[in-house]
Amino acid sequence: QVQLVESGGGLVQTGGSLRLSCEGSEQAFSDYNVGWFRQAPGKEREFVAAIDWNGHGTDYVDSVQGRFTIIRNNAKNTVYLQMNSLEPEDTAVYFCAADLNWRRIVAQPRLWGQGTLVTVSS
Repeated sequence: QVQLVESGGGLVQTGGSLRLSCEGSEQAFSDYNVGWFRQAPGKEREFVAAIDWNGHGTDYVDSVQGRFTIIRNNAKNTVYLQMNSLEPEDTAVYFCAADLNWRRIVAQPRLWGQGTLVTVSS
């Protein structure tokens, strides 16, 4: 089973940028649709962005549209989430997830990483 490992979280000021990475443990990762979710303190986990297996299709939650970009490099088994114009409301643990089914990737993907913390200071 493919394992997912996130990296790139940290502390950034309002208006700053971060790039999160999600690396898959096997070449089969390139067959998976991949999504990013986040969970802020005291809130439910929410969908942020997703990209299909070949990088041709993407989806974003309205609150990050135009600020976040999801891309993938299948040669490196890695999906990235470029986050610009960060706001304190973006503070959360960000999780990478993967599923072979596109409909599941935005709701209940089967595979999950451990998460990486993003903190945006005001």
